[in-house]
Amino acid sequence: MLIRPATIADIPSILKLERQSATAGHWTEEQYRQALQHGGAARLVLIAEDSGAVPIGFLVALHLAPEWELENIVVVPSVRRKGLGKQLLDSLLAAAHETCSTSVFLEVRESNAVARSLYEKAGFEQTGRRNSYYTNPPEDAIRYRRTLR
Repeated sequence: MLIRPATIADIPSILKLERQSATAGHWTEEQYRQALQHGGAARLVLIAEDSGAVPIGFLVALHLAPEWELENIVVVPSVRRKGLGKQLLDSLLAAAHETCSTSVFLEVRESNAVARSLYEKAGFEQTGRRNSYYTNPPEDAIRYRRTLR
């Protein structure tokens, strides 16, 4: 498996992966294009590929110095619970350390027990709740933060 920076050419694969995950943040092609272009907000967009160079996951995070916000993380259902989500998350944490950031934060659907477990095992702590934050279906978001210093 390879985790690498995503490129504009990866957008169709990212969209396909995202559409396979009901709990993912759903962005437009243009939003991904903007995330991958330099000159705007500082974003980290990573793509994970299997040994055949087939995309099997991705991560998008926004650098809001001195913090990072995990905006989206997706792993295809067939390889979930095999460590790929942790590897993507570890890549974000490494970038956060390299930029001397103080923390990484995120929101996740309250019902997404698998993701919540991943974040808690990675040292994230629950810091709050956003009532009715998500739609389709309506659901609260649980806020998490991992302090790095």
